[in-house]
Amino acid sequence: MLAFPPLDSLGPRICVCGPSNAGKSTLTWAIADKIGATPVSLDQLRFLPDTDWQLRPDADFELLHEQAIARERWIIEGNYMSLLPPRVARATGVILLGTDRWTAFGRYLRRTLFERQRHGHLAGAKDSLKWDMVSFILIEQPRKRQRDIDLLRATGLPMVQVESMRELKAAYATWDLERSPVISPMA
Repeated sequence: MLAFPPLDSLGPRICVCGPSNAGKSTLTWAIADKIGATPVSLDQLRFLPDTDWQLRPDADFELLHEQAIARERWIIEGNYMSLLPPRVARATGVILLGTDRWTAFGRYLRRTLFERQRHGHLAGAKDSLKWDMVSFILIEQPRKRQRDIDLLRATGLPMVQVESMRELKAAYATWDLERSPVISPMA
């Protein structure tokens, strides 16, 4: 089994970053349940509920982000690197997930077509397959991987890097995490 530091070494405010479909949302809710923190999905803040992933105005998203990071205890999943500086200024730890592009693509297909209830899902979303998202997962996202690693390491925060689904399962076991049941998504 891989060695991971104790979960409490990451503190009460943890950023969970990584590529789309790497398991960020499920991990975020599991950790939040374990340590009694508020789980926050940046996608739920960025996009308008009851849409096919229509963007919220930038100013509204930034305000919601500010409110989320002002809390004393949170686990925030998502990247949105333009808002990373204020988030890591309040964060006490970082978890960076990784997965290969084909696993991420398969997970995207499965969750878009079949999983209407999942952690991080947008309330009332009308999911559809999108070429932009396929391109992002298969081409753009892998190109940004090293940049993201470098940005997150440069924060100086305690950081755990998980590179595969196998490693993610080991983290769940090490931290004694359970996948929490999905309740209705945030509005």
